[in-house]
Amino acid sequence: MERDKNLLEQEKTDIIFFPDRKEMYPDRYSTYIQVRDLEDHLCGLSRKGHFVGVATVVAKLFNIVKPHYAIFGQKDYQQLKIIERMVKDLNMDIEIVPFPTVREDGGLAMSSRNAYLSPEEREKGLLIYASMKKVEELFKDGERDVAVLRKEAEKILSSRDGIDIEYVSISDAETLTELVHIHNNKAVLAIACRIGKTRLIDNTILTEA
Repeated sequence: MERDKNLLEQEKTDIIFFPDRKEMYPDRYSTYIQVRDLEDHLCGLSRKGHFVGVATVVAKLFNIVKPHYAIFGQKDYQQLKIIERMVKDLNMDIEIVPFPTVREDGGLAMSSRNAYLSPEEREKGLLIYASMKKVEELFKDGERDVAVLRKEAEKILSSRDGIDIEYVSISDAETLTELVHIHNNKAVLAIACRIGKTRLIDNTILTEA
């Protein structure tokens, strides 16, 4: 919290909303929000119930703060899609603004988890970005077979020891349903892997636009 507070002060933030757990989840709390289907892919496969917690606490935040806009980073792509769907389905009067992934030198997606990486692990983490760039290159050259694209990404990720691949997924960008072949629909390449004890995720959109 102190680190976050210092960062927010540097950005001249006016207010920090920091309720304790009992304020958000009083005794006998029993109401939760589930966004079906979208939670059953990617990170949701290994983190059962995680996105129920995300949707619930974000809905509570929106009800308390009543913002006109909320900005969500594209790096957590599944989270972004779930929040967009929740807002649409529940007719919430708020606009969700996607924000492109911010990257460090070499392409590693910025994340608080990066602080846990050793210099050697950080170097390995750059292979995630390299694998995505390779798939983008093949896609631009006309490759649409998902098995071929996934294999190329996995080959780069497996080129060094110490990278445990959780998934390399190429799915429909809206439904997150796994694809066999990319047609005219926009696809998302999403990757999750562990390097040492740190779990990293990243993604890129594959589209002709």
